[in-house]
Amino acid sequence: MSTDPSPDFGSVDRLELPHHSFEAEAQQLDAADALAPHRDAFVGSDSSLIYFDGNSLGRPPRATAERLARFVTEEWGGRLIRGWDEAWMELPFVIGDRIGALALGAASGQTVIGDSTTVLLYKMLRAALDAQTARDPERVEIVVGRDDFPTDRYLVEGIAAERGARVVWIDVDTTRGVDADLLRAAVGPRTAVVLLSHVSYRSGFLADGAELTAVAHRAGALVLWDLCHSAGSVPVELDAWGADLAVGCTYKYLNGGPGSPAFAYVAARHHAALTQPVQGWMGAADVFSMGPQYRPAEGMRRFLSGTPPVLAMIAMQDTLDLLDDAGIGAVRAKSVALTEFAVRVADGILSPLGVRLASPRDAAERGGHVTLSHPAMRAVTARLWKGDVIPDYRDPHGLRIGLSPLSTSFSETLTGMRAVAEAVRAES
Repeated sequence: MSTDPSPDFGSVDRLELPHHSFEAEAQQLDAADALAPHRDAFVGSDSSLIYFDGNSLGRPPRATAERLARFVTEEWGGRLIRGWDEAWMELPFVIGDRIGALALGAASGQTVIGDSTTVLLYKMLRAALDAQTARDPERVEIVVGRDDFPTDRYLVEGIAAERGARVVWIDVDTTRGVDADLLRAAVGPRTAVVLLSHVSYRSGFLADGAELTAVAHRAGALVLWDLCHSAGSVPVELDAWGADLAVGCTYKYLNGGPGSPAFAYVAARHHAALTQPVQGWMGAADVFSMGPQYRPAEGMRRFLSGTPPVLAMIAMQDTLDLLDDAGIGAVRAKSVALTEFAVRVADGILSPLGVRLASPRDAAERGGHVTLSHPAMRAVTARLWKGDVIPDYRDPHGLRIGLSPLSTSFSETLTGMRAVAEAVRAES
C-alpha cells in the first residue's frame, strides 16, 4: 500500500473566501488533489452527469469491463470446471483478506466474502447471540439503535423472536447516531450482543469504534459492526478496536457492482466458539467428502454456506488495486475535504433557502456523506434525477450527498450543489 502522505488540502484559505469564490476554491482543491488521477479510472467520470450516490452504488472502474470479459473467455470459458481447483475455491478468502488488510485493519484469516449483507448479518448475529446465551443463560438482550438501517433492525427483531431474546432499543437524534453515553445506558449484565453502525446510513455520523467496543466489552457483550457505509471510505481498525464481528457490503465505496456479495469479519479468538446457523456444504471441514454429517471447518471457512459467487466478487478487485495505490489515509483525507467543501457550499447557497444540515458539522464525527434537510427534498431529488444530478432521498426530508473520494472531484461537487439549490428554489 502507498506510504505517501495524505493530500494537503490546507492551502486554500477557506474561511475568507466569499460565496462567489466557490468556483475558484473548487479549482484550487482539485489542483491540490493527489488522488485526482484516480478519477479517470472510473466509467462516466468524463461525462456531465453529477453523481452524488456513490455511498449507495459506486461507479465501475474501467478496468473492470476488461476483467469481466477476460474472466468469461479465459477462466470460465478456458478452464471451465478446473477453475474451482485452480483458484475459485479460495477466492472468498483471498479477496476477503485483501479487504481486511486495505480497508478493515484486520490481519489475515479473519475476513471472507460470502452472501448478501442481510444473510451475513443474520449469521453473525445469531452465532453471537447463541454463543453468549450458552455461556450465560441470563444474556438474552440484543442492543440496536432505533435509527439503524432497516435490515439491521428487522433482523434483530426476527432473531429475538426466533431465539426468545429481547430487543433493547437505543433512541438517537436522527442527525447523529449512537455514542458512548447512549450505549452505556443500554448495556448491562443481560446484554448478549450489540449491533452498531460505524457510519449511520441517514446522517453520516461516524461512531468511535474503539470506544464503543470497549463500552460493550465492559458489560460482557459481543459487538457486531455494520461497516456498509464506511468500508473503503473511512479507516477501520477492527483488530485494534478489539472488535468481535463485522459485516459490510462491497457495492458502495468498494465498487463491486449491483448486489455484489458482502464480507464478514470474525476475530480469530471467536472462530472455534461460534456456530453459524446456516450449515451448508461449503462450510464443512471436508467439502468434497459429502459425508453423512456436518462437521464445521476451522477458521473462516466455517462461516460459508453455499457455493461462492465467483462472478459477483471479481469486479471489486480493481477498486482494491486503486485503494492499495492510494492508501486509506489519503482516501479519508480527501473524503473529509469533500464533505467540508459541500457543507461550506450548503451554508453559502442552500441555508438561505431554508435547507439545514442534518449531519454532524464536525468532520471527525462524519463519514463520507452529508445529508441536507428541507420539506421539498423528495420532489427535489426527483427533479435532479431528470437532469442527470443523482443524489438519493431518505426520510424525513433528507437529501444525501454521497461523495466517493476516488471518483468525485470538487468541481463536480460544486456543480451538483448548485443544481440542488436551483431545484430547491423550483420546488419551494
